[in-house]
Amino acid sequence: MTGRVDAVLFDWGGTLTPWHSLDLVAQWYPYAQVYDAARAKELAQRLFDAEESIWQRQRATGGAAGTGNLERVFEIAGIDTGSWQHAEAMEAYLEGWDPHTHTDPDVVPTFQALRADGIRVGVLSNTMWPREHHENVFERDGVLHLIDGAVYTSETVSGKPHADAFHAAMAAVGATDPARVVFVGDRPWDDVHGAQQVGMRAILVPHSDIPLHQQMPVDVTPDAVVHRLGEVLDVVRGWNSGA
Repeated sequence: MTGRVDAVLFDWGGTLTPWHSLDLVAQWYPYAQVYDAARAKELAQRLFDAEESIWQRQRATGGAAGTGNLERVFEIAGIDTGSWQHAEAMEAYLEGWDPHTHTDPDVVPTFQALRADGIRVGVLSNTMWPREHHENVFERDGVLHLIDGAVYTSETVSGKPHADAFHAAMAAVGATDPARVVFVGDRPWDDVHGAQQVGMRAILVPHSDIPLHQQMPVDVTPDAVVHRLGEVLDVVRGWNSGA
């Protein structure tokens, strides 16, 4: 596939923010300890199980079922979201992710250079987190003002690799021709397969140790492979120069 690149869309977790191998049950402990300290261990497990059931359905339907959002997790887990405990516990949960959400150092100079070349920059993330939290992370790291449009699947019906998610991300940055859009991500099924099926080019950043249960078998060949986000700029400039 050839032709000028007008927009580059990026995955978030594992791409714009480096991959972290975490105990995902433990990530729910801050919430559980505030909401119900006496049963924190059991509640953290129940919240994780609720979250994982949604991800399993999302993968089983090829993204058609969508990722849902945290409100759905709390509903499944039987949380009273109208309580003061929930509001304070939610703050503790999101704050607990702060050490694991720092943006890759290559992002700001890469985004700046792409935009200087007249290329729009967007984000498409499979996420249950609210838009506000993602924007706070980007603002904290000096990135938010460099993003022309973003789609968070906590707000959409479908998620990656479903075609609708990629079309929504195109629309968010004002792109209309998928052949002139590039997607950058760390997952072959969600990112490379999803982008290529709608006619985009896909750049794989294979630096994430994706858990086995999250991997989906797929036979795809990315249009390019990079090992640092800064290399995306060289690839895109090469395509735009006809090299």
